[in-house]
Amino acid sequence: MNGALVFFAIVAFAIIVTIMKTAVVVPQKTAYIVERLGKYRCTLDAGFHILFPFIDSVAYKHTLKEQAVDVPPQQCITKDNVTVDVDGIIYLQVMDPAKASYGIGDYLFATSQLAQTTMRSEIGKIELDRTFEERTAINAAIVAAVDKASDPWGVKVTRYEIKNITPPRSIRDAMEKQMRAEREKRAMIAESEGERQAKINKAEGERQQAIALSEGERMRRINEAEGRAKEITLVAEAQAEGLRKVAEAINAPGGTASVNMQLAQEYLKQFGQLAKENNAMIVPADLSNVAGILKACTSIVKA
Repeated sequence: MNGALVFFAIVAFAIIVTIMKTAVVVPQKTAYIVERLGKYRCTLDAGFHILFPFIDSVAYKHTLKEQAVDVPPQQCITKDNVTVDVDGIIYLQVMDPAKASYGIGDYLFATSQLAQTTMRSEIGKIELDRTFEERTAINAAIVAAVDKASDPWGVKVTRYEIKNITPPRSIRDAMEKQMRAEREKRAMIAESEGERQAKINKAEGERQQAIALSEGERMRRINEAEGRAKEITLVAEAQAEGLRKVAEAINAPGGTASVNMQLAQEYLKQFGQLAKENNAMIVPADLSNVAGILKACTSIVKA
């Protein structure tokens, strides 16, 4: 009785093991590589599958999701012989599980090493100052090189990103000094530009002021000249008008007699002033002949 129980237990265990070896459930975005007696048979996609017991076996399991593989830091020498530490991250995806299983032993390690070697090659083509500017170009070059090399492995490299570029401490100090000097230079240039602009503005203001003052002085002189010319014109016109009035008065009846009387009065007045202001006085030889003097003046007026 006990022997029969042991036999049934062994049979049940064998059946359970057979079922476990036969039934396979593949998760989503996963691929299983099935081998039959050590030889590739097929690739199982997501779902439930039945295998031939003890003959078929799952040899490899691959995820079809995009994977991010960390690339360890490595020392690279730039074109100007500066050693820098560069690390990054590479993104890849298995496109052909069979090639990924039999094309290479470990595609993750292989792509990481290939990315490192390509990185050293690309960094060696450029100078240190340009490594920070050419990240996009370096990433694209690494993706192109690694993707081409990994095509026989059934792996697609989607992108590569440089995480850090770390130069030596001495180079970092020199770069900081250079940046500090550059900032001081820009500050001095900005300050000098401000002073230059201020001087230009001041000179322009003084020039405009001088122009305005000269324009005002010119207008003042023009106005004064016009005023003097107007004054001279008015005086001349008044004198001419006065002379015309005198001429008309002389030609009028009794005008000559009036002129003779005015001349005589003026003569006597001036003669009297001469006697007051000078100690020596010139006396006409014929002082009593005033009528003769008036007659001479009258003749001048007629002329």
